[in-house]
Amino acid sequence: MGRLGRYAPARRRGDRTPPEPQAGPPEADGEARRPPAVRRALSALKPRSVAGQVFLLQLVVVLLLIATAVVVLVIQDRNRAIQEARDRSLVAAESFANAPGTAAAMKSDDPTASLQPRAEAVRKKTGVDYVVALSPYGFRWTHPDPDQIGKHVSTSYGAALEGEPHQTTFDSSLGKAVDSTVAVFDEKGTAVGLVTVGVTVAKVTGVVQDQLPVLLTAGGVALLLAAGGSALVSGRLRRQTRGLGPVEMTRMYEHHDAVLHAVREGVIILAADGRLLLVNDEARRLLALPEEAEGRPVTAVGLSPALARLLGSGRAATDEVLLSGDTLLAINVRPVDPKGGSVATLRDTTELRALAGRADVAGGRLQLLYEAGTRIGTTLDMTRTAEELTEVAVPRFADFATIELVEPVLRGGEPTGADSRMRRIAASGIRDDSPLYPVGTRMQYTPDNPVAVGMATGRPILVERLALAHGWRAQNPERARRVIAHGIHSMISVPLRARGQLLGVVEFWRSEQAPFEPDDLSPAEELAARTAVCIDNARRYTREHTTAVTLQRSLLPGVLPELSALEVGHRYLPAQAGVGGDWYDVIPLPGARVALVVGDVVGHGLHAAATMGRLRTAVHNFAALDLPPDELLMRLDDLITRIDEDATTRGDTEAVTGATCLYAVYDPVSGGCVLARAGHPGPALVSPGGSVTFPDIPVAPPLGAGTGLPIETAELRLAADSLLVLYTDGLVEARGRDIDVGLDMLADALADTGGATPDDACRAVLDAMLRTRSSDDVALLVARTRLLDPAQVGEWEVPDDPAAVPRIRAEATRTLESWGLGEAAFTTELIVSELVTNAVRYGRSPIALRLLRDRDSLICEVGDGTSTSPHLRRAAFTDEGGRGLFLVAQLSRRWGTRYTDRGKIIWAEQAVDATARGDLTGIPAAEP
Repeated sequence: MGRLGRYAPARRRGDRTPPEPQAGPPEADGEARRPPAVRRALSALKPRSVAGQVFLLQLVVVLLLIATAVVVLVIQDRNRAIQEARDRSLVAAESFANAPGTAAAMKSDDPTASLQPRAEAVRKKTGVDYVVALSPYGFRWTHPDPDQIGKHVSTSYGAALEGEPHQTTFDSSLGKAVDSTVAVFDEKGTAVGLVTVGVTVAKVTGVVQDQLPVLLTAGGVALLLAAGGSALVSGRLRRQTRGLGPVEMTRMYEHHDAVLHAVREGVIILAADGRLLLVNDEARRLLALPEEAEGRPVTAVGLSPALARLLGSGRAATDEVLLSGDTLLAINVRPVDPKGGSVATLRDTTELRALAGRADVAGGRLQLLYEAGTRIGTTLDMTRTAEELTEVAVPRFADFATIELVEPVLRGGEPTGADSRMRRIAASGIRDDSPLYPVGTRMQYTPDNPVAVGMATGRPILVERLALAHGWRAQNPERARRVIAHGIHSMISVPLRARGQLLGVVEFWRSEQAPFEPDDLSPAEELAARTAVCIDNARRYTREHTTAVTLQRSLLPGVLPELSALEVGHRYLPAQAGVGGDWYDVIPLPGARVALVVGDVVGHGLHAAATMGRLRTAVHNFAALDLPPDELLMRLDDLITRIDEDATTRGDTEAVTGATCLYAVYDPVSGGCVLARAGHPGPALVSPGGSVTFPDIPVAPPLGAGTGLPIETAELRLAADSLLVLYTDGLVEARGRDIDVGLDMLADALADTGGATPDDACRAVLDAMLRTRSSDDVALLVARTRLLDPAQVGEWEVPDDPAAVPRIRAEATRTLESWGLGEAAFTTELIVSELVTNAVRYGRSPIALRLLRDRDSLICEVGDGTSTSPHLRRAAFTDEGGRGLFLVAQLSRRWGTRYTDRGKIIWAEQAVDATARGDLTGIPAAEP
C-alpha cells in the first residue's frame, strides 16, 4: 500500500459488527444495491476517478502513437518514392547524355532524326515518362509527342549548362513528378545540348499498403494492454486511498499551513464567486490586507480596481505586472477547480525591475559599441565610414546624427589646424525632413558655439536643452528656431581626433527619445574614437592611393598617336586593391611601322607603378634603336636583373618579383607582324571574316627570371582590317575560373565585335569579361591593321655602279611627281643622291631604294648588305667630303639606321608640306 493507504483505519480481526447505515439519497441506495461487477464497470467509465483518467490518457496516447506511426510511414513512403524517382530520372538522364554518339548527334545537322528513336527506346526500356533532348538554347530535339519537337522551353537551365545536374519536383496531371536535366559536353568541354528525363512518383510508391495492416494489429494489441494496465492501476488506487484518518489529515494540514506561511511569495486562494478563501502572511503584507480579509469579496478589501479585476476574473495570467500602492507586483493566476476557484501568487519586483532597467541600458550600450566595432570602418572610404557611424547610432543611441570633416582631411591631407573650415559629409535620422544642415554644407562655427568649444578643448560637450543654449542659437537663429520647432531638444558634440589631430566633429541629436544625460557621454566618446581612427586610416589611404594613381597615370600613355598603319583602342582598369604594374604603349617606328607593347609587373602600389615606368621608358629607348622584338626583350631582362641586384645591394626588400612583356612590330607595307613574349599571354587575332584565333607565339620565361634561355620570335601575316588584341592576364584569369575558360569567353566576346571600332571592341570585351571589379589590373590594347596602298610605295634595285645613281634619282623624281609631290623633288633628289652614293661607294650588294608616302611624311630608305653604321660629323671648310649625312640631317625631319638580317637600312623622313625643302643654312660652304 502507498503512503495514503497507511493512514486508512484497520479493522480488527474479531470485530464483526456491521457498519452503521449512513443517510443518503435514494439514488445512493440504489447504487449500493447494484452488483459489484456493474458498479466497477460504471466507476471505470467515469472520468472523474483517477483510474478512469489514467485509462483515458493511456488510450489517447496509444491512439496518438498509432496515428503518428501511420503518418510517419506515409511521409517516409512519399519521401522514398520522390528520392527513388529523382535517382531514376537522374540515372536515365546521365546515361543518355553520356551514351556514345549523343554529343555527335546533337552537333549534327538534324539532331532529331538521330536522337528521337533512341530517346523513345530509352523511355520504354527504363519506364520513365519522357526523355527530351534540348539545344543549349532550350529548343526541343526529341519528345514523346512529336508535335512538341522544335518548340522552346522557357525554364532556365543555367546550372546544368555549367556542369551541375538540375532537378525539379512538380505537380503534373498524373500526380507529383520529378524532372532531371543534365548537359551534354563535347570533347572540348563545350555544352552542346541538354537531356531532361521525367518520372511520375506514383510509379515507385506502394510500401504503406503492405505495412498498414501490421501497424494496425500492433496498435490494437497495445490498446488492449493499455486497457488491462489501466484496470490494474484503478483497483490499486481505490485500495490505497480509502479510510484516511483525522489525525493524519490534521498533520497534513499543519504541514501545509506551515509551508504556506513561510514562503517569501504571496499566495491567495479564491472561490468561484471571488471570495478570499486563504491569504498567507506575505500576500497580506504585499497587499496591505486587513485581518478579517478571508471570506470577503476581493473587491471589498481595498485593492486597486485593476488588481481586483485580475484576481476576481479567475482567468489564467502569467507574470502580469500591476502596481499596488508603491509596490510593483508580478502576479500569476491559475484556475484549480472545475466548478470555479483559482490560486494567485504575488512577487515583489520593485527593486528587481529597477536593476533590470539599468542592466538593460548598460547591455544596450555594450551591444551598441560591439556593433560599432564590427560595422564602422569596413572600407577605406572616409564618406562611407562616416555614414556607417550614423547608421549605427540612429535610432539606437540618437534620433539624428551628423558628421563634418576638416577640408584638408577630405582631400587626404594632414589636418594642420590652420584651416578650420569643415564640410558635412554624412547625416542620418529617423525622418528625412529634419531642418539640420544637409550633406555637402560647409560649416564654420562661431567661437561660443558648443561644437566649437568641444573642438577647442578636445572634450565631448552635452547640451541637455538646446532651447537654452544661447551660443548654439546665435550661430543661426532662424535655423535654430526651426530645429527646436521640429522637436530636437538635446545634443552631444564629440570632436573626432586621431594621433592628436582634429579631423572633424560628430553631433548626436534627440527629438523623440529622452534628453541626453551625462552617462551618455561615454558611449558617444567611444563611438567617435572608433570612427576617428577609421577615418584617419581612410585619409592616409586616400593620400597614398591618390599619389600612386597620379604616378601611374603620368607613366601610362595619355593620347596615343594617330597612325596610318593601325587604328588603336585601349583600356586600363586598376585592381580593387589599387594601382598596379600593368601597362601598354604604341610606339611609331621608321618606315611607317608601329610597335605594340603590353607588360605586367607583379604586385600593386607605388613600387609596382615605379617599376612599370622604368620598363616603359626602357622600351621607348630600345625601340628608338629599332631593335628586333627578341633582342629588345633580352635587354629588358638584363635591365630587370640589374634592378634586382641594385635593390639587394641597398637592402631593399621591394625588389621586382616578376615582370612579363609582349612586344610586336607591325609593317603596313608587307602586312607582316613580328612578335616575341616573355612570360606574357599570347595575343588574340580576329580575321576580317570574324573568326578568332590565338596564334602560337613561342613563350620565354618572365623577365628577370635569370634562366638565360633565348627568346624566340614569330612572324604573322595580317590581312587588312584584322584585329590584333593584346592584353594582360587579369582579363582572362580570375579566382575560381580556369584560364582556358577565360580564353573561350574572350573568343566569344571578340566574335561579336565584327565591324566595330577598336574602342567599341575594348568596351564590349570588358563588359563581357568583367562583370564585377577585377582583383587584378587589366590592360587591353586592340589594333585594327591597315595596309599601305602599293601606289604609295616605290622600290628600285640599285646596281653596284656609281653611274646608276642619276637614273635612280630620275626615277624617284618621276615617282614624286606622280604622287603630286613635285615641290619636294629637289630635297628628295639630294637625299636620294647622298644615300645611294654612300651605299654604292661604301656598301655592297644587294642595294635597294624605297620611297614611302605615309600621311604627311615622305620616307626614303636605302639598304645595302653591310652592317657598318655611318656617323654624322661636321666637315671643315677645307674638307672635300664628309657633308653627306650632315646634308641629309638638315633636309629631313629625322633620320637613322636600322639593322636587318642581311645588312642595314639608312632612312630619312621629311615632311611633305610647304616647308618640305628643308633648311640648308647650317651647311658650311667651301671657300672660293
